[in-house]
Amino acid sequence: MRHLFLCMQFIICYSLHLYADKETDSLLMVLDRTIAERPVYIEKKVSAIKELKRRKQQLKTLEELYLLNNEIIHQYESFICDSAELYINENIRIAEKLNHKEHLLESSLQLAFIYSLSGLFVQASDLFNSMNWNHLPSHIKVGYCWTYIRYYENLIKYTDDTKFSNDYKIRKEVYRDSVMSLLYEKSDEYLKEKAFKLQEEQKFEDAIHILTQLYDKQEYNTHGYAMAAMALARIHRQAGNAAQEEKFLIQAAITDITLAVKENEALLSLAINLYKKGDIDRAYNYIKIALEDAIFYNSRFRNTVIARVHPIIENTYLYKIEQQKRNLRFYSILTSFFIIALAVALYFIYRQIKVVSRARKHLKEINKELSASNQKLDEANLIKEKYIGYFMNQCAVYINKLNEYRKNVNRKIKTGQIDDLYKSSARPFDKEMEELYFNFDRAFLNLYPHFVTEFNSLLKPDEQFKLEKGRLNTELRIFALIRLGITDVTQISKFLHYSLQTIYNYKSKVKKVALIESSLFEEEVKKLGSLT
Repeated sequence: MRHLFLCMQFIICYSLHLYADKETDSLLMVLDRTIAERPVYIEKKVSAIKELKRRKQQLKTLEELYLLNNEIIHQYESFICDSAELYINENIRIAEKLNHKEHLLESSLQLAFIYSLSGLFVQASDLFNSMNWNHLPSHIKVGYCWTYIRYYENLIKYTDDTKFSNDYKIRKEVYRDSVMSLLYEKSDEYLKEKAFKLQEEQKFEDAIHILTQLYDKQEYNTHGYAMAAMALARIHRQAGNAAQEEKFLIQAAITDITLAVKENEALLSLAINLYKKGDIDRAYNYIKIALEDAIFYNSRFRNTVIARVHPIIENTYLYKIEQQKRNLRFYSILTSFFIIALAVALYFIYRQIKVVSRARKHLKEINKELSASNQKLDEANLIKEKYIGYFMNQCAVYINKLNEYRKNVNRKIKTGQIDDLYKSSARPFDKEMEELYFNFDRAFLNLYPHFVTEFNSLLKPDEQFKLEKGRLNTELRIFALIRLGITDVTQISKFLHYSLQTIYNYKSKVKKVALIESSLFEEEVKKLGSLT
């Protein structure tokens, strides 16, 4: 019975593990698609900021300008820290002009927050020290504590040294205790800080219970949703639940990209986790994007954190690519050997089948069909042989003429008839060329009797060609050569005794009056006509 219970427990755990893996793979595919659409989300963010800046021109009072600047700062604080800093400094000047102490304190805390995000920890510390805790209003004290907590969280990650981080953790918890004393005990803000405190005390189950309740309250695809998912990812990491950590990291990363958040931690943490799991391709892609975001945001702090792991992941990725190349070369060579061996084997098998097929009577009908096909091929070959023989005869005629001409030249040289030799050599070969073209036209039209009609079907009606005395004109002759497979313009120009430019001009002239695109015209010409 006990063994049966253990088996059932194992099956349930294994099934849950498979389900978790499937869910994670689906979320990763969603993340990949979201990353591919990053430019769309960034453009949406930029448009929202432009709209806010446009509204500034319509404001009349400094108070209205201060409040609208806060909206712009909210857009910029996770997008471009330098721009956020610019508008915070503008609000500080407005607060000074209004002599509004609370506005000045709020803006100073915003600036300290941006400094801690961008890695300017000394400057952030100076701002904290410039404020007198005892004189701060309660709601400003809450913001002061939260900003200080984030300051120490970033400082711990930046230093990455237990010699300092332990002290920073103690100070951080002091400010957490302070903010909890200021918050209403049943508020979401208080419960969140309580969960973080339980997390520091290693009471993970209680902390997860609280954070899950807060996570369920968040509206999907909001900054609060991303922060809640990131908080659950961190506590699951400490609790040793890698699957749940990865799930919430992916959800946080998807939301950050959708909201065009450049100051993000989820994608970097996810890249490190995937690297440890062996998913090098995704790890490299994600950390590269995280680095791009950090550079875009201009975060010295985030750049430093990424710089610790980016070279390790990049080197592993490059090593994997190189290994894949070596494997590809090896398998390509191996495959080539197999193909050669297969080709040799197929050759011998084919020969054997051919020998056997001749001895089998039931293949008689197939052989008859083959004979009929061969007869058709023979008929086509006879036509080709006829015209090949014809042009071979013409070549022989021209060779005989050249031989007679040679003898005549030798004879005139021997008898000293140089002037007659010069006159005879100066005679143009117009007659021979005309004879060559006549023979070419007649042979081509015998091979392709419908060529001109089909060629005209490619041209506009009022631009079509007519045969005169059964002869091709120059344009038809050019495209007749192309139909025969002679596409080299140099060869065409030599055959027709025209310059290259003249050939191009004739071709261009015809293509301009074609019914189809110029780039497709010659390919269509090659398909025209059929053997008689």
